Amino acid sequence: MGELLGLLKVVVVQGKRLVIRDFKSSDPYVIAKLGDQVAKTKVINTHFLSLTEPVGVLNLEVFDKDRFKADDKMGHAYLNLQPLVSAARLSHALRVSSGEMTLRKVVPDTDNCLVKESSISLINGEVVQSVWLRLCAVESGEIELKVRLIETRDGPSR
Repeated sequence: MGELLGLLKVVVVQGKRLVIRDFKSSDPYVIAKLGDQVAKTKVINTHFLSLTEPVGVLNLEVFDKDRFKADDKMGHAYLNLQPLVSAARLSHALRVSSGEMTLRKVVPDTDNCLVKESSISLINGEVVQSVWLRLCAVESGEIELKVRLIETRDGPSR
């Protein structure tokens, strides 16, 4: 594993237009993967993952929990974390630690599954990105995430 940049706090806020895999509804959960780290949502949808160099891609898989058979896949999505780290480095260069400021905008492209443009902001010294991601390999579905970079002392200021 490379140099530790900080902790990545990932909050799965909600899903919408998720496909129904059971008779009338689904019991969705998300598995987040970053490098060799894996986190699975339950009632509390917040997870912390170590963010290291080289900066990777956050991969997400959505499943429907089944009691008597294998869980059904409800799609997957991914988010390139490099823009978040670049924005954190910019915040260090600007030396701003309070208030709120937009550091960068990220548009939907082949490096992400964004539904629409997303802003990366500095909010009281923390770099935060709220995103809606379109699920791939499925008829429909989107998930909303809030990703926050909690820096270590050596953080991404380099």
